[in-house]
Amino acid sequence: MSALPVADRRETTRWLRAALRARIATVVAVSALCVVTAVCAVIPVLALGILVDRVTDHATASSLIPVAIVAAGAAAIGGLAAGATMYSVARLGADVIAELRADAVDTALHLPRAVFEASGRGDLLSRVNNDVTVINRAVTTVVPTVVTAAALTVVSVIAMAGLDWRLGLAGATAIPFYILALRWYVPRSSPVYAAERAAAAERAQAIVESVSSRDTVAAYGLRDRELARIESTSAGTRDLAVSVFTLFTRLVGRVNRAEFIGLAAILSVGFLLVSADAVTVGATTAAALLFHRLFNPIGMILYSSAELQLAGAGFTRLVGVIRSPRHGPADAPGHREPAAPMHDTLGVSLRDVHFGYTPERPVLRGLDLDIVRGTRLALVGASGAGKSTVAGLVDGSLRADRGSIRTPAGARVFTVSQEVHLFAGPLLEDLRLAAPDATRAQAFEALRVVGADDWVRALPSGIDTVVGEGGHRLGDARAQQVALARLVLADPDIAVLDEATAEADSDQAAGLDSAAEAATDGRTTLVIAHRLTQALAADTVAVLSAGVVTEYGPPDELITAGGELARLWHASRAEPPAQSVPRSRHQPEHQFTSSKRIPR
Repeated sequence: MSALPVADRRETTRWLRAALRARIATVVAVSALCVVTAVCAVIPVLALGILVDRVTDHATASSLIPVAIVAAGAAAIGGLAAGATMYSVARLGADVIAELRADAVDTALHLPRAVFEASGRGDLLSRVNNDVTVINRAVTTVVPTVVTAAALTVVSVIAMAGLDWRLGLAGATAIPFYILALRWYVPRSSPVYAAERAAAAERAQAIVESVSSRDTVAAYGLRDRELARIESTSAGTRDLAVSVFTLFTRLVGRVNRAEFIGLAAILSVGFLLVSADAVTVGATTAAALLFHRLFNPIGMILYSSAELQLAGAGFTRLVGVIRSPRHGPADAPGHREPAAPMHDTLGVSLRDVHFGYTPERPVLRGLDLDIVRGTRLALVGASGAGKSTVAGLVDGSLRADRGSIRTPAGARVFTVSQEVHLFAGPLLEDLRLAAPDATRAQAFEALRVVGADDWVRALPSGIDTVVGEGGHRLGDARAQQVALARLVLADPDIAVLDEATAEADSDQAAGLDSAAEAATDGRTTLVIAHRLTQALAADTVAVLSAGVVTEYGPPDELITAGGELARLWHASRAEPPAQSVPRSRHQPEHQFTSSKRIPR
């Protein structure tokens, strides 16, 4: 399994620069607020130095009041500006994160299916969920503090040099030690943070695979193996987190050393300068307080580098998704290879189709298959025979390695899979995902077609009831009905039902099958059948085995012929072959007027 790509520093910086450039007015306003906040924070310290000098000179109390008022006013204005700065930076960051996540999700929805299958769901889920959470936490809590701390550091250094260049130079002796601390920390921690994000993705993949396959795991007695895999990936993530904390504690000691050296240098130089009457006691006091006040901002910048690097690692992973190749013109859903004009009666035609997810493991080997326009074809076969692969080729999410797949010009394809989704929000808006301009009446008509209108009216707020995460819970069968109602609203020419009613239990199966028939009535339809009753309700059945169609024709004739479908039918009913054959839907006249066995 290969993970989705991770962007390098240049790509990440380019994306961030473009996002900020699009918000240049906000960036300028935030920068101005940062400067105002920093200046207002420095003024009280400089005022304190002036007060020290005046007290030393035995000035009157009345001469101290204006200085104290200026200091108090600056502190009040600085407090307001600091609050506005924190809010503005967080708001700007939230806007950028929203764009980042939207771009990542948009790209993920347009990834070639082969890329998605190769990377696995866990990697993508960890990026759009875990990584976004880490970035959001950093942007809302760490970044505003770091930005204001950086501005305060710059203004304080300028103010310190303004008091006396020698005091500024003394404080600058700490800079090399801060740099050495970072140069020691960053090269060691960056790979660990990146590895931690990758390990979190691996853990998420293990959990997703185990939970989504829980029935298979239980059936084959793989519980202990899967638990061991989850424990192993979790232990790896934990060990990396411990390594990160160990590195961070060692950074703290190096930062404390830099603080001691800088403050000691200012006090020593200040003592010598005061002794030589080169500067005042107040100037030395202000310089020492300015540097001492930098302990927290500089420490915040350095100590926050842990979360910033963690967020940065997540940022590169999300930009990596954005930079991933989307469907090209030849990969886009609905694309078909140029071919001769189709027969007027055909809705879908596959000729000599070869496909494999990897070159060494072919799935389809010269598949030929026709679906007559306006009819329903059920594809039957063992697990792993390639049924869902055929569905992906028909709906365009997969591209054949060789062969041709033809549909009528301009035909629109709509797929309903086993894994349906209810998005958080009103049910009406969920339905409108398939047809944004659909009216309420059209939405209710789609629900009526699939037999869902009665229970929708019974919901607390009817069709406006909030469903999905945090909303009213709909069961699997009702969620499938919503998916089928979307199909009705979309009104496609070709419908693909890839085990679209598989989630139904035995009591709901007949109802969902009827809903699927109603939703696809009159449409060219490919049904990936997981129950033989679905095959019997189709106009045509194709049996898929070893990558080719081995039987094709009306279901009743195939069962009478005594082939693979007949064997499956009698096995499912525990009846001997002599039992009567069920009748299927009426078979319309087309080029395949009689059933036939296709040799393997």
